[in-house]
Formats: sequence, structure tokens, C-alpha cells
Amino acid sequence: MRTLDSLKSGESAEVTAVRGEGTSLRRRLLDMGITPKTKITLVREAPLGDPIELNVRGYSLTVRKSDARLIEVQ
Repeated sequence: MRTLDSLKSGESAEVTAVRGEGTSLRRRLLDMGITPKTKITLVREAPLGDPIELNVRGYSLTVRKSDARLIEVQ
């Protein structure tokens, strides 16, 4: 199992699952467009590594690494 926080800058992956069933965070991630079969590219990391900037469905999204650990990719 690989999660979104393990990607390197410039690397792309496809979402396979969003964990955290029953939580408001999972609902928020899904509402922002992070759904299964969505392609995500890690654009860059902040200087200290957190947060990370993602390209999702043509827009930029910034999330914490702890939140990115809930997103499984391949």
C-alpha cells in the first residue's frame, strides 16, 4: 500500500482509495475532487516538508502530509 505522502516532487499517481471512513476529513477530501481513479501530481513540498501542493483535476490543492497519508495511490 502506497500513500500520497510518499510521492516525490513532479511524480504522478492515481488514487485507489480514500481511507478514514466515517470522518469529516474523508468527506472533505472527496468534496475537493480526490476520488478513486483521479490522477494527482505532487507539484512541490514546503521547505520543511509540510504542507504539499498537488495538482488535482486541473487546479492546485495544498494538503497536510498527515491528511495525504489517508489517500492510497498506485
